[in-house]
Amino acid sequence: MRAESQSEQLQLHDPVCGMVVRSDSQHQHNYADTQYYFCSDGCRKKFGVSPQQYLNKDATPVAEEADETATYTCPMDPEVQQLGPGTCPVCGMALERMGVPVALTKTEYTCPMHPEIVQDRPSNCPICDMALEANTVAVEEKNEELIAMSRRFWWSALLALPILILAMTADMLPRLLPAGLSMHSVQWIEFVLATPVVLWGGWPFFVRGWQSVVTWNLNMFTLISLGVSVAWVYSVVALLLPQVFPPIMQMEGGLVEVYFEAAAVIIALVLLGQVLELRARSRTNAAIQLLLGLAPNSARIVREDGTEEDILLQRVQPGDTLRVRPGEKIPVDGIVIEGESSVDESMVTGEPIPIAKHAGEKLIGATVNGTGSLLMRVEKVGADSLLAQIVNMVAEAQRSRAPIQKLADVVASYFVPAVVACADDKGLDEPIQCFATKPPRNK
Repeated sequence: MRAESQSEQLQLHDPVCGMVVRSDSQHQHNYADTQYYFCSDGCRKKFGVSPQQYLNKDATPVAEEADETATYTCPMDPEVQQLGPGTCPVCGMALERMGVPVALTKTEYTCPMHPEIVQDRPSNCPICDMALEANTVAVEEKNEELIAMSRRFWWSALLALPILILAMTADMLPRLLPAGLSMHSVQWIEFVLATPVVLWGGWPFFVRGWQSVVTWNLNMFTLISLGVSVAWVYSVVALLLPQVFPPIMQMEGGLVEVYFEAAAVIIALVLLGQVLELRARSRTNAAIQLLLGLAPNSARIVREDGTEEDILLQRVQPGDTLRVRPGEKIPVDGIVIEGESSVDESMVTGEPIPIAKHAGEKLIGATVNGTGSLLMRVEKVGADSLLAQIVNMVAEAQRSRAPIQKLADVVASYFVPAVVACADDKGLDEPIQCFATKPPRNK
């Protein structure tokens, strides 16, 4: 038998489920002058609807898009609720979905003798004809806000650090500056480095600050956006039009002090705080997902005619009869109707000794069955189960605020307008005198 080329090898894998198929498969589809082979007509139809979804592995599945019909709330202000994602009108933070989150897992089936054979439904291995076994694959949820904030922080920190070093050197140790580097050149370098930090890195803070003014929910983003924008605009005017300032504010050579380093460093530090906060919340969400991952993804249902079948957990309904075999996890909450066994309930109760179960005893979902076989009747599924209630309590605790935080919010509601009002009452004379008192840089 001749060796197949690399292109032929690629075509002999189902692009939908990844399963190995034969070249004589009756399920084929031609796309972009390339013939693709499929294990079933279902995979062929899926591929025909959206070929790029399966050819481009980096494409984002439609199922991962935000649910516009779900209720979202602010983790800092739980009273803020709306349909669909967005930002909090009070604090500007990204809203989080309420309710019990869905476990981000999927069930795949693979051959125990040929692990390269993977598909999304039970079947037989096309190589050895053994029955495929189910395994659970976790799907990581990307925190887009954390990714965006981290990107802004690292770029801002990379640019703000040389600005800070250059400004401090020019202020305190000007003799260490390279020969021929004038103070005017230093200011231009600071402008070039600080501008992307302020306009790009600090853009989310300007948006949140504007929202706080529009909704009149003044917060720290109001002060950050106001202070950074004033420092940057003032510095730009001082750099480009130093002659508009009074002589008392001008240094040797007609230059005026700039504050690009202050604006850039403030943005970088605030971004660092946002990244740390989002990372902490993301770890909490990961813990919730681990709790959800304790439950199995399938259950063995017993039909009225006595036949048994493995079905997805989402299809289990109250009143169904399930078979729990030795060593398996209890799929959902229910009651034993037949059989005897011992169940490890340590994940709920903390008790290390397995609990004996017989007819009439309660069963808790996600706990582990012992050596006996049990027949159970389903009582609670989904959000009504004990595990879902535990997860919901953890999520509610994450969104709750400490009493000291409420006090801080009250203080901020008075502090921010007071600071803005004091700055406005002083007018222009006192700020000019304040800037003039800054020691001039040695030339």
